[in-house]
Amino acid sequence: MELNGVIVLDKPSGWTSHDAVNKVRRLVNQAKAGHLGTLDPMATGVLPLVVGKATRLAQFVAVGPKIYETVVRFGYSTDTYDREGVPTSEACPMQLDPATLSTWLQSFIGTHPQMPPPISAKKINGVPAYKLARKNLPVELSPVEVTIETLELLECQGDEARLRIVCSAGTYIRSIAHDLGRMAGCGAHLTALRRLESCGFDIGQAHTMETLVSLGARGELESVLQPAALLLPQFPAVHVDDDTVTHIRQGRTFRMSPFRESPGAKLVRAIAHDGALIAIGEARMPLVYQPIVVL
Repeated sequence: MELNGVIVLDKPSGWTSHDAVNKVRRLVNQAKAGHLGTLDPMATGVLPLVVGKATRLAQFVAVGPKIYETVVRFGYSTDTYDREGVPTSEACPMQLDPATLSTWLQSFIGTHPQMPPPISAKKINGVPAYKLARKNLPVELSPVEVTIETLELLECQGDEARLRIVCSAGTYIRSIAHDLGRMAGCGAHLTALRRLESCGFDIGQAHTMETLVSLGARGELESVLQPAALLLPQFPAVHVDDDTVTHIRQGRTFRMSPFRESPGAKLVRAIAHDGALIAIGEARMPLVYQPIVVL
């Protein structure tokens, strides 16, 4: 049976997001699979993976705020801005002052330009920056506007600080660590990063690969599959009867009730009586929608 929906993986450290997709693709024995937002190899935590027909919906997913917990070590910087990189400054002892650090953290709140790490997936003329850096070629990145909603100090001990961050998609937590090191005058880098929420899915919905393999062996993977309809909460739902479902699958238009709160919506979800997502419809005229993606 083909699985269609979202599997929320608790990604282990050491895997790329592409590694995770390939492993889940083999587990579900389906060619169609993808991820909703890259997570660095060192990082762990929430990585939503779309499988089956749900991969067609990735283009519409609204990338909302992401939540992370991270540990920043002060004392020296690295070329990757994390523990896996080569040191780029001399190590120096550091005893953090919580009050001073909290003041530094507050300066990040809001919308600001952020410089991505030189070793990152950001592309320069179509080539990922990390590939250029590894060949000792020049890496000239431009700042990207990001929004930091909260940056909270959870714990401070010696030269390490544990932080909780709520931020926009595209924010590099590694860059925050690097910038904090500059403020401290001694360099800093990430030693741990865990994503707690992404694309509306949280760590409570995530499963380790070991759990997924065990469920797969028992034929129970469907029990952890998140419905495709959860991917697009920003689109109004149009509930359709069985006859309309048939018409939609034939490529015919369907209608929205004029009494709904969002009669002018450009895109809507067609939902069957059992809650299954049938299609994404695009407005062709008032209250009339043409299916543009059918599941």
